[in-house]
Amino acid sequence: MLKPEILSPAGDKERLDAALMFGADAVYLGGDAFSMRAAPENFGAQSLSEAVKKCHGKSVKVYLTVNTLPRNREIELLPAYLEQWDFAGVDGFIVADIGVLSLCKKYAPRVPVHISTQAGIVNYASANDFYNMGASRIVTARELSLSEIAEIRAKVPKELEIECFVHGAMCVSFSCRCLLSNYLLNRDANRGECAQPCRWEYAIMEKNREGMYFPIDDSENGTYILNSKDMCMIEHIPELVSAGINSFKIEGRAKSAYYAAVITNAYRAAVDEYMQNPSPNFKTPQWIIDECYKVSYRDYCTGFYFGAPNENAQISFEGGYIRRCDVAAVVTKCENGYIFAEQRNKFCKGDVLDALEPQKKPVFFKADEIFDLDGNELDSLPHPMMQFKIKSGLNFPAGALLRKEK
Repeated sequence: MLKPEILSPAGDKERLDAALMFGADAVYLGGDAFSMRAAPENFGAQSLSEAVKKCHGKSVKVYLTVNTLPRNREIELLPAYLEQWDFAGVDGFIVADIGVLSLCKKYAPRVPVHISTQAGIVNYASANDFYNMGASRIVTARELSLSEIAEIRAKVPKELEIECFVHGAMCVSFSCRCLLSNYLLNRDANRGECAQPCRWEYAIMEKNREGMYFPIDDSENGTYILNSKDMCMIEHIPELVSAGINSFKIEGRAKSAYYAAVITNAYRAAVDEYMQNPSPNFKTPQWIIDECYKVSYRDYCTGFYFGAPNENAQISFEGGYIRRCDVAAVVTKCENGYIFAEQRNKFCKGDVLDALEPQKKPVFFKADEIFDLDGNELDSLPHPMMQFKIKSGLNFPAGALLRKEK
């Protein structure tokens, strides 16, 4: 039984560092072009080269997204772009377009090619054809069940890896092929510019009754019929492994470094626990499950993995995210009986905090004595990025997260 890869999002350097610290086996990130996420900072030529070196120094792989659908005028830019990142040593290109796949094999033949979820692979015939065209990995469409993935696994070469999303936001459209954003706002989702109008609240208004809104369902405020719940498979590690999935992909290049850290850590810990006791009766420890509720999230579901959601449609009826926990500070060091840290959100003397360090259960403690670096005692920390220390006999590594429940 192969241990699945934990594949984490890295929208910028801060998110990359979080994923590395908290246990990613590989990261996926975008360059300054051809990326399906235009909102994050992404990586320019120098920063991407530095990121590859940093990751390889920690034996972590780097997959570069080249997954937009380029227009004619952009094709001539691709050869030099691909050659540049072949030379930089990226470990894979994630592509959605057959033409881009062909150019990858021609201009960057050493770099493995992964076929994006946007290609909509839902059967073993497509998977085999992509393998025959030179792909080394497929990212399945999110609309597949685990039994369908297992059948694909059984009917493709063992050398063809299978990657699947296990956590994060879900697109309302089939394999992210959506025109809503382009139609309403001239922002093309297939070119990394989705404005997520599926998350908006809708009601019907009749042409001659301006200002009179008619709800589409029984809610007095309208409906979120296009607004999907988030996926969370943290309690289903045995089923994912049994289906033959090689890589567990966490969605979220546009999300925070805190999200990247916490969710990477949760799946890292869950997989490690399971691999120590690979039983079909394995139960994810409760503290790991709880971690998935300490980030901003919509109500969770299991996507299509256990069948099509025909009854409840997995709609989230709230417009925003649920947020139950704030990052209070980030640890810089621990010495001489003090935790030294840099503040992120306000907290007060006497508050109960929990400290999260890689692959360990959070430690709860009370911040009874807080001081600035000059030794002056403080009642609260209201200023972002303030340096301070907490008197404590506990020791945590630099980068550990101190959190406070809301």
